[in-house]
Amino acid sequence: MEPANNSTPVSPISKNIDEFLDYLKVEKGSSPLTIRNYRHYLTRFDNWLTKNKSGHELKDINQDTVRHYRLYLAELSDGKHELLGRRTQSYHAIALRSFLKWLLKNDFDVLAPDKIDLPKVPDRQIKFLSGEHMERLLNAPTLSNIQGIRDKAILEVLYSTGLRVSEIVRLDRDRIDFNKREFGVIGKGGRARVVFLSKRSCEWLKKYLDSRTDHFRPLFIRHKGTIDPSTPDEKTRLTPRSMQRMMKKYVRKIKLPIDATVHSIRHGFATDLLMAGADLRSVQEMLGHKNVSTTQIYTHVTNKQLKDIHEAMHDKGGK
Repeated sequence: MEPANNSTPVSPISKNIDEFLDYLKVEKGSSPLTIRNYRHYLTRFDNWLTKNKSGHELKDINQDTVRHYRLYLAELSDGKHELLGRRTQSYHAIALRSFLKWLLKNDFDVLAPDKIDLPKVPDRQIKFLSGEHMERLLNAPTLSNIQGIRDKAILEVLYSTGLRVSEIVRLDRDRIDFNKREFGVIGKGGRARVVFLSKRSCEWLKKYLDSRTDHFRPLFIRHKGTIDPSTPDEKTRLTPRSMQRMMKKYVRKIKLPIDATVHSIRHGFATDLLMAGADLRSVQEMLGHKNVSTTQIYTHVTNKQLKDIHEAMHDKGGK
């Protein structure tokens, strides 16, 4: 007699989704967060397809099916009694297009990805820190204990390098070349780049490491409570979440008028470079952007400077 199976039937498409996610991880080098998000978006589509269509195989993904799914997303609550935002809806469409593109590449007979239009979304609004705000934030940590010295070093390194939070938490202390004031990172999509430390960030980083008596590999570790020397390295490493909490603490402490995040410092790094005259391609390289179009979101911040230069040039002749 066969054992009873009370589990939910596996969708025929779920196997393809798993293979696609493996491709993102192994071939594309996508981050765990990207893979988690794609799994969420594609699983939602698979579940909807299973529930609402009599068939739920790859051949059932057609324009009519996608149109009904998009209507479903537009009327879906986000769990907080609010409808999904248009940007979130676009993420679902992007994930589905990427999945279809991979299927076509692997000779599956499926709907062409370019048949799926992406919804128009408002331009991203950058949370921009002024020079005064940035200086206040950099000076927010209390330097009377190792945790405050660590936080000061983190903020200085972030401002000097424009690292993503996922990149800075992965750093190990032996990766830093203090003589050249630089180190290498692997960013989104497995793209490697070299980033540079300012003299100030280098000094604070040395001060922090000199204050540590442990031999743990991670560059930035937690300091609350007693950490057993036998604790595995990865258990001591600061997480993206703990770093975001640190930022929130200092934003509240100095009463910043905007809800700045770690990414806000990255924005500040990019806009300061552009304001100082750096070209867009160089900023793209330092940020680790795949496409220069992503870097262009920062150019609107420098528009005022360009206007001032234009006016100064054309007003030279007087009235």
